[in-house]
Amino acid sequence: MTSPQRAPGGFPVVGIIGGGQLARMCAAPAAELAITLSVLAEAPDAAAAQVIPSAPVGDHDDVAAVLAFARQCDVVTFDHEHVPANVLDALVATGVPLHPTPEALRFAQDKLAMRERLTEIGVACPAWARARTPADVDAFAAQVGWPIVAKTPRGGYDGKGVRVIDSAAEVDDWLALVAEQEGTEGLLSDGILVEEKVDFVRELAVLIARSPSNQAAAWPVVETVQTDSICTEVLAPAPDLDPSLAAVATEAGLRIAEKLGVTGVFAVEMFEVRDVQTGAPAYVVNELAMRPHNSGHWSMDGAVTGQFEQHLRAVLDLPLGAPTPREPFTVMANVLGRDYPELYPAYRHIMARDPELKVHLYGKGVRPGRKIGHVNVSGADLAQLRERASHAADYLAGVITE
Repeated sequence: MTSPQRAPGGFPVVGIIGGGQLARMCAAPAAELAITLSVLAEAPDAAAAQVIPSAPVGDHDDVAAVLAFARQCDVVTFDHEHVPANVLDALVATGVPLHPTPEALRFAQDKLAMRERLTEIGVACPAWARARTPADVDAFAAQVGWPIVAKTPRGGYDGKGVRVIDSAAEVDDWLALVAEQEGTEGLLSDGILVEEKVDFVRELAVLIARSPSNQAAAWPVVETVQTDSICTEVLAPAPDLDPSLAAVATEAGLRIAEKLGVTGVFAVEMFEVRDVQTGAPAYVVNELAMRPHNSGHWSMDGAVTGQFEQHLRAVLDLPLGAPTPREPFTVMANVLGRDYPELYPAYRHIMARDPELKVHLYGKGVRPGRKIGHVNVSGADLAQLRERASHAADYLAGVITE
């Protein structure tokens, strides 16, 4: 394996396991910070491998490949949360610093563990239970009412591994696997997670950075807009958010960071709800993501310190940067692939049409529904910003042609 080229002056090498777009978007801030990146990429043409010179190819579940990669790095972090426990344990044994640590990463990998821990530290969650049998599912639904939400504890994302159900029969296949895997280390060996179906006002996200020295920083609470369980738009900060809710949501994110020992940038996805007793704005936590997150892409152009620079600062235990917004609002719109593979002509058009627009493409092949990039635009007129971001994203995807 070729060693990454270190910058003169004693600057470190940060290794990233996974060569996706999150690793790719660390490249520019790393260069500005004089930090060398190395990525363990899934393929020679992975998104990050296109822009980071040190990009050996290897699988995140191959212990030998991961250890050989880590030996070239001063600290290791992750593009995704799917590195298995045996690989994480082997990394820990080498002594290389990992951020987040396996102990913290577990709470993003296992939704049952996450729910248990958040409940222990007093963070608001939907009513939930562990279910191993149809009787367990029926008993929980008797408490909260049908329909309920069923989730596989491990492996789900962007709506995968999530079902809204009206009877236990709708998860018979999952429960059969629970019975088969009892006593093993299978994905469903601990049961499935069942939750009340939350009647929410909108979806919010809190992005937090925390360093090993326990310095923490929080960006403003944002609103995330979902289409078919995929985030299509982020409004930063969340418009018309009650200041008291913004404060308690941010405090919850900071508490989670401390109590779960999270290091690096991570996101807390929330539902805004109404308190059943008072009707006041409140929150419940939906998911955790132990990495830079789609809800924070706005910060690349809309904040003094973007999430990817902040993540590098945090994992290296450097002083954190200011998360202050640069403008009253920034809107991020995801570009989702359709049947329009030629991006460059559309890219040129939207740059000419809106010179203030910031375009970030991930170097990925186009396929329907795939996140292939995002656009950011900042200013004071939120409605206008949403229209501009939406137009650009739709033009890139081929939804519109004018």
